[in-house]
Amino acid sequence: MKELPLKYGCNPHQKPARIYVEQGELPVTVLNGQPGYINYLDALNAWQLVRELKASLGLPAAASFKHVSPAGAAIGLPLGEADRIACAVDDIEGLNDSPVACAYARARGTDRMSSFGDFIALSDTCDFTAASIIKREVSDGIVAPGYTPEALELLRSKRNGTYAVLQVNESYEPAGMERKQVFGVTFEQPRNTAKIDESLLQNPVTILREISQNAKNDLILALITLKYTQSNSVCFAAGGQTIGVGAGQQSRIHCTRLAGDKADVWWMRRHESVLNLPFLPQMKRPDRDNLIDRYIADGGESLQSGWEAYFSNRPPLLTGKDRAEHRARLSGVSLGSDAFFPFDDNIERARESGVAYVAQPGGSVRDTDVIAACDKYGIAMFFTGLRLFHH
Repeated sequence: MKELPLKYGCNPHQKPARIYVEQGELPVTVLNGQPGYINYLDALNAWQLVRELKASLGLPAAASFKHVSPAGAAIGLPLGEADRIACAVDDIEGLNDSPVACAYARARGTDRMSSFGDFIALSDTCDFTAASIIKREVSDGIVAPGYTPEALELLRSKRNGTYAVLQVNESYEPAGMERKQVFGVTFEQPRNTAKIDESLLQNPVTILREISQNAKNDLILALITLKYTQSNSVCFAAGGQTIGVGAGQQSRIHCTRLAGDKADVWWMRRHESVLNLPFLPQMKRPDRDNLIDRYIADGGESLQSGWEAYFSNRPPLLTGKDRAEHRARLSGVSLGSDAFFPFDDNIERARESGVAYVAQPGGSVRDTDVIAACDKYGIAMFFTGLRLFHH
C-alpha cells in the first residue's frame, strides 16, 4: 500500500489529509482502528527509537510517545518489587518472564502523567503480558513488528474495538534524503543515521574517566532517546530506562530543570509512603496517578481534607525533611544532552537529582567551567562531538 487517507491532519479543520510514499510501499500495516496524523508521527519516530535501542543494547525496548516526543523509553530488564508498585504492574503475573512487557512497564513508568494517552512502540513481538498492561492503560495505539494471536485479540478489544494497532515492516529502510515542507518551502537533508554506541564515550574530559558498563548503557539509552526528542532536550536515565525527559525547551537550563524535576518525581514514587498509599479499591488508574502527583508535590497537605473520597485511611504527611532525605538517596544517574551546556548551572541542577555521568557534544566557549563543575562533584563527563537536534 502506497497511501492511507486520514480522518484529518493535526487538527480537525485540516482536511483532507493522508500519508503516502512516493516510491515503494508504506512501512506500516493497520491491523485495527484508524490511526490519526499525530499517531503516525508518534509511531514512526517511536519505532526508530526502539529499533536503535535494541540494536545498540541488545535487549527488547519500548517507548511511550506523546506529541512526537518520548515520555519514556526503556530496555527489558526485570523489575523489583518497588518498581513494580511504582509502575502500577505489581499485579501482572509473569511480568519478569516477558522482557518486552518489562520494557513497556518501565517506559510508561518514567512519567505516568505525561504517558496518559500515549502511543506505544515495541522493538519485539507484543506478547499477551505486554498486551495485558496496555489493555488497562489510557493509550491511543501501538506499533510493533508483530503480535501473538492472544495479544492481538486483547488489543483489538480495547476502546470498544477502535484501538489503533500497527504492524511495522522490520526490514524497511527509507531513502537517504528526507524532505519536509514549511509554508510552502521544501527542506531537504540527509536522514540522521548517526550511530549511537560506546564509540561516543571515548573522550572523557573530567578527572573521573572510568565508569561501569551499566552507566555506559544508560548514557547510550539517554542519547538514543534524545535523537527522537523535540529539541532542545535533556534526558536523565538510570537502571536501563529514562527517568526524566525535558523536551522542546528554548533554554538548556530549562531542559535540565524539567528533566530533573521529572526524575525527582520518578524517585519519590519509590518512597515508602507513596508505595503504601491506601487507595480505595474503586479508584481508577489515572486518578491514582493524579493523586500520587499531588501527594508528592505538597507532601499530602492538599489531601488532608476530603481524603475519605480517595483513601481508606488518612495519608501520612511527607515533610520537607522526609522528601529531602529521600531525594538525597538518588544516585548513579546518567544524563544526556542533545547539544552542549552553555553554562555550569546545568551541572549544578543535575547533581541535585543524583547525576553521576554526563554525555554531551561539547564545544561551548565555557566548556572549562562545565568540566570544573563536574570535577567539583565527582561527575564523569564525556564529549561525544555529536549534536542530536530533532525538529
